[in-house]
Amino acid sequence: MPPGQFNADWIEMLIANMAKTENKSPTGIRTMLKKRNPASWLGEIGEFGFAYAKMCNAHSGYLKGQNILIVGGSFSTTT
Repeated sequence: MPPGQFNADWIEMLIANMAKTENKSPTGIRTMLKKRNPASWLGEIGEFGFAYAKMCNAHSGYLKGQNILIVGGSFSTTT
């Protein structure tokens, strides 16, 4: 289950590095990342956790070999 951009430590490091590289504020970078995503927000860890738990429960046994993209609509298809 490849995740998109979630509010987590790694995204904070990415935002800090981008802000430094592009000479912009972290808030400006965060806003830019949100605007790039069709959902208009960064995912929350709980959203990923919910989807992962759902995939691992006893009632999802028929689902095999799939990529479930949790990306807020950033990708329209899997190939």
